[in-house]
Amino acid sequence: MRSVIDSTPACEAATDMTASSSTLPRVPRGDALVEVDGLTLTVGDGGREIVKSVSFSVAPGEIVGIVGESGSGKTQAARALLGLTPPGLVRSQGDIRFEGKSIVQATPAELRKLRGARIGMVFQEPMTSLNPSMKIGRQLDEGLALHRPNLRVPERRQAILAMLERVGLRDPQGALDAWPHEFSGGMRQRIMLAAVMLLEPALLLADEPTTALDAVVQRDVLELMVALTREHNTAVLLISHDLAMVARYTERVIVMRHGEVVETGATQTILTHPREPYTRKLLAAMPRRGPARPVVQAEPLVDVRQLVVEYPGRRRLFRKTAGKRALNGIDLRVHPGEVVAVVGGSGSGKTTLGRTIAGLLGATAGQITFQGKPIDRSEASWRDYRLNCQMVFQDPYSSLNPRLTVRELVGEGLRLVPGMSATQKAARTREILTEVGLDDSFGERYPHQLSGGQRQRVAIARAVVRRPRFVIADEPVSALDVTVRAQVLELFAELQQRHGFSCLFISTT
Repeated sequence: MRSVIDSTPACEAATDMTASSSTLPRVPRGDALVEVDGLTLTVGDGGREIVKSVSFSVAPGEIVGIVGESGSGKTQAARALLGLTPPGLVRSQGDIRFEGKSIVQATPAELRKLRGARIGMVFQEPMTSLNPSMKIGRQLDEGLALHRPNLRVPERRQAILAMLERVGLRDPQGALDAWPHEFSGGMRQRIMLAAVMLLEPALLLADEPTTALDAVVQRDVLELMVALTREHNTAVLLISHDLAMVARYTERVIVMRHGEVVETGATQTILTHPREPYTRKLLAAMPRRGPARPVVQAEPLVDVRQLVVEYPGRRRLFRKTAGKRALNGIDLRVHPGEVVAVVGGSGSGKTTLGRTIAGLLGATAGQITFQGKPIDRSEASWRDYRLNCQMVFQDPYSSLNPRLTVRELVGEGLRLVPGMSATQKAARTREILTEVGLDDSFGERYPHQLSGGQRQRVAIARAVVRRPRFVIADEPVSALDVTVRAQVLELFAELQQRHGFSCLFISTT
């Protein structure tokens, strides 16, 4: 793979990251701020246990991480602290004490006093937790008006402006009258942090706060979160499947699997000398430096020259806004059998590049050549290119038709392949599903009946079922947890070696 990204082995990464976290200023520890003792959450009375006898504590000013794969119960254990578990999920055993007082029997009115004022929460996707029908200023004012009734409107506005400036918004005044959709993912997460930290809570629950962000923005948001919590001596419970992030920012870590705590202790000890096989499995799934592959000396399969993509400006009542240039003179070559990585932050144009090469967006200028022939929109040329160029999208759930079964979704890719009978298409569909690790029982399932990793396997099967010569993978594992991510990447590499297709791999890391 040709790439500008390098990585270190798992143990080295854990050591380096943990060392950097030790440079954070230490905070004096007192008695536990929150104590969870034997917490068990079940589906209904006597149903399946989602969280099983979980116990942990967090001291004032301490940053504790909870790690585990999707479905390990880490999010539900944290949400139980605020009484935000889904309907039907009940506490069957255990106790939760906050500031020395049990809160498991708290009334709705008592919980409302805790939420926001004493225990704040930053959710995984800020776009779904910010109200799209309310301007930012009104949303931030809501918490202050409820929990700080002694503050007058001008005082609340001044506090909001100061916090927005503190979290790095360039135009705090303008942000008050803006809507959530007008901000990038990183800016929305900064606004969520501002909303939570305005109330100076004693405990912050951060549930996968950077999953949908690129590597640069992730670090910016987390550094900001740590700085804000240090200023107010706020304790943090950081929930994540990203071991590198947990290693960098936490002091203690709790490892969960199937609803149970399998290991807990100081972050450096857990990540450098894990006792449990499951923890070692998580560490093994971290990125490792692989052997360099020689660059293929041959005519390029795909040759992109001086590619330009411009988005036109929007028409207003009396004027038209200026357009935006997303790609500016890009040159790129991909040789037969080669994997080329395109990396960059959000808004860098990497996805636009992939979609333009795939023919999903039109180019303003420049030329794309495939197998030595310029790509044009003539029927024969375009049909051949589209049969040989396929794309794996970032979010398989939105790219898979929810009304089709897995067998229909994958088989649909063969619909326009000339010279294949219905029997051959059915056999090819079964063959590729087996190759991606899905047995015949998955054929009649629908996308909503699959996990995230299984859906991405279907998306990969659909892309390679035609035996294309060129595949564009647009952040295919960004939304998956660390172990599933490793499995999907290994599968993709195996398929690339087996079928010999060239690949343009788009990623933020």
